[in-house]
Amino acid sequence: MSGVWVVLEERAGRIGRISWEAVAAGQALAQQLGLTVSAVIPGAQTETPAAEAATKAINKVVRLDHALLSPYTPDGFLGALEQFFRAVQPGYVVFPHTYQVRDYAPALAARFGQAFIGDVTGFADGPVFHRQLLQGRLTGTYRPAGNETCFLSVQSGAFRADQLAAGSPPVEVFTPALEATQIRTWSSTPFRAAAQTVDLSTAPVIVSVGRGIKEADNLPLIQELAKALGAELAASRPICDNGWLPIERQVGSSGQTVAPKLYVAVGISGAIQHLVGIKGSQCIVAINKDPDAPIFEAADYGIVGDLFEVVPALIDALKASAT
Repeated sequence: MSGVWVVLEERAGRIGRISWEAVAAGQALAQQLGLTVSAVIPGAQTETPAAEAATKAINKVVRLDHALLSPYTPDGFLGALEQFFRAVQPGYVVFPHTYQVRDYAPALAARFGQAFIGDVTGFADGPVFHRQLLQGRLTGTYRPAGNETCFLSVQSGAFRADQLAAGSPPVEVFTPALEATQIRTWSSTPFRAAAQTVDLSTAPVIVSVGRGIKEADNLPLIQELAKALGAELAASRPICDNGWLPIERQVGSSGQTVAPKLYVAVGISGAIQHLVGIKGSQCIVAINKDPDAPIFEAADYGIVGDLFEVVPALIDALKASAT
């Protein structure tokens, strides 16, 4: 077995944040098991993303390069990655949990006679992998059987990409044997969960509002707080269900998963579906008048009080500090 391999996903020549999170997971797993961690990038003309990956502290970067790997097709990626992993015999293969990965990775694991462990949120000695069930109400644990290759994907926000160490690994090229006749389907425009005006998953500061705001007419107060903090505005599900903010602003298990440096939850009780979406936040500040609100269990700092009194005071303090 040749250690831990991370499959990186590139879009428009760049590697996305969730792929870096997969690298962080791969590094942690490799450290626990005393293995090396390397990265592979499927695609065509992947020199630029490979050079980007080669700035991280990993063992090597492999460009899985073929003209038939762009644009993405499940047949192309499946055939190319199967050839590559049969050649290198990895112990573990880590993917970012994206729509694309969900399309082909389970079939890839099946080619090796293995189960695919999707949406992993963490792991313990063994290794034993954790993933959430029933929108976070339960946590499942999974231990790979035998000594065969283990395939898994990591949930967005579950691992920290901002602490990856720098490095200068070598870049190699692996050219799979692919024929056009193997490609049975061709993809159209990549799927998007919503026509997003903002990608909350990349926002460093987020101010999020819940049903404690009472009515849509009160939203300008929260928008002013977001502006004072230089933050993106987000919301819990009830706000978006009511149409007070667009669905692309929703955070939680049925919305976006975020991992900002600062997450300010205003008038949000903290239902498990919302907490699932914010667990990757570095610092959570909660404002709620109910001292028993579940959001305080996840918060680093909590302010028990009426948001209509607390938020204006915060805005005034922020404006004063800026002058």
